[in-house]
Amino acid sequence: MRQVVLEYLGREKGGAGTAAPSASSSASAAQAGAAPSLAANARLYTTPEAETIKKEICAVGRKLWMRQFVDGNGGNISYRIGPNEVLCTPTLVSKYDLTPEDICMVDLEGNQIAGPKPRTSELLLHLEIYKAVPEAKAVVHCHPPHATAYAITGHVPPNLVIPEFELIVGKVAIASYETPGTPAFARSVLPYVKQHNTILLANHGIVCWSDTVTHAEWSAEVLETYCWTLMLAAQLGAPISRISEEQASDLLALKKKLGFPDIRFDTSRMNERQPSNLEVPSSMALEPARCEGSTGTGGGSSNGADLESLVELLTDAVMEAIATK
Repeated sequence: MRQVVLEYLGREKGGAGTAAPSASSSASAAQAGAAPSLAANARLYTTPEAETIKKEICAVGRKLWMRQFVDGNGGNISYRIGPNEVLCTPTLVSKYDLTPEDICMVDLEGNQIAGPKPRTSELLLHLEIYKAVPEAKAVVHCHPPHATAYAITGHVPPNLVIPEFELIVGKVAIASYETPGTPAFARSVLPYVKQHNTILLANHGIVCWSDTVTHAEWSAEVLETYCWTLMLAAQLGAPISRISEEQASDLLALKKKLGFPDIRFDTSRMNERQPSNLEVPSSMALEPARCEGSTGTGGGSSNGADLESLVELLTDAVMEAIATK
């Protein structure tokens, strides 16, 4: 966690994904409310800043594929490079195979203005986030298996278990299911996106936003590893220990200082609690087999004892049937 915080605080403001607005993007800002100039957009698409971000999008896409967060042509990535311009991944391309030349550019209404391939069909989700959260500069949508397991059961992971999760992600919301790619799907995150940088999409996957593409992908990694760890812990059959409320307040203070969103900063909304599985951890993983000695009796599991009784009962019945012939 210390390394993450130091990297976040020490990152140069002129680094990839955070460069100052170019002259063309400033011109677009001056024309707010008017249709964007196609010539200006075309120039923005080929600026050094855009080329750097295209490479970052491709690198993150490969990370998602290698970590098995996406398969086939699934998942999508975007970056808001100007007031009305967004770079994004194309449709029907594996994230492992992405090249900078594949990246598209669209406006905030989803109209494609640059790029050789059609933009992703789920772009509307990204655009709704950019419109609702001005500080959002990058969005990553993917399908990590352990986090998606929570999404398909209608549960969010519990809090106050691992500090890195509290700092980078925190409380997770779950948006209701809507058909992917539709306006209703895009709007499903709006009740949560301002106070949650990571959202489960029911029966689908997850979406994360941040200030850079890399940081948005970090949120996906942290959430997936956390969900996986909780499932492993549940298989041990022991209660999950938690961070105290007093210790949690220290983490929240640091999180607020870093500028990460968290619904717990707004006490008036703390009653907006969604189902957590902390109370029934075994519901998210297979029940572990009992080892000899685990019950304190030196014997096997209760299931083994039941089987032994059944075998004995059947044996007696068979012997009795033979004796009566």
